[in-house]
Amino acid sequence: MIQDINPSIFNNSFKNCRPADGDLILQFDKNGKILVKPENGGLVFPLAEFGHSEQVIYLFSLDERRYFLFVGVCETEHDGYTFQSLRELRGSCCNADLLVAFTAYHLWRWYMDNRFCGRCAKPLSFSESERALVCECGNTVYPRINPAVIVAVTNGDSLLVTRYRNGYNHNALIAGFTEIGETFEQTVSREVMEEAGIKVKNIRYYKSQPWGIAQDILVGYFCDVDGDDTIRMDENELKSAQWLKRGEIELQPGNISLTNEMMKLFKDSEI
Repeated sequence: MIQDINPSIFNNSFKNCRPADGDLILQFDKNGKILVKPENGGLVFPLAEFGHSEQVIYLFSLDERRYFLFVGVCETEHDGYTFQSLRELRGSCCNADLLVAFTAYHLWRWYMDNRFCGRCAKPLSFSESERALVCECGNTVYPRINPAVIVAVTNGDSLLVTRYRNGYNHNALIAGFTEIGETFEQTVSREVMEEAGIKVKNIRYYKSQPWGIAQDILVGYFCDVDGDDTIRMDENELKSAQWLKRGEIELQPGNISLTNEMMKLFKDSEI
């Protein structure tokens, strides 16, 4: 999955520091495309020496490399660097570079969406002690993380496989956001019922993963169909939903997603 970057080490501890030569500054355009240069199956990010030394904030480190974010909109391509969408990059480069790009986008989106205080409407400032935005009125705003479930519903030797109505055009699993006052397990039951019209039982946690492209934390669950297995698909959300035998399951390209890993486990009879 995207976070599987061993032996590299990702460190998101907050630091109040300025970029130096050799550091990298991640930059996005108005459409959320990141400025990169694909090279040898990976991504090269702009060095701090290329400019934008103002209005930047430290993000994280990957091994010995420090990454900063230009909190604004970049409009200029240069020296072989071009703006590419995260969806364009998905599956085309190594997991470590994708983790950098996805996580940077998550924080860039948050910074851009929270320039003013929701309490008094005054401009927010960077906190000097933690990953937060602060206002003189006393309001503190922390990064938003949207919890969502990925659900693999099994029915004997078959798996409930879906395709979204819009967006990603490969096989997927039932997925949805957790609502206020709801447990993850309740989200699993509700989302499967809403999208496929099926009751489930034996809900069991598998694994989680960060998914910065949607500002999510994804939580994976396996469960079994409970009773009637007739699919009543929500056509507003999905364009297909079907029970597939293990050998019929077509996996997603690449190995970065929790969804794909869960489908592969079932396909390979490890679940």
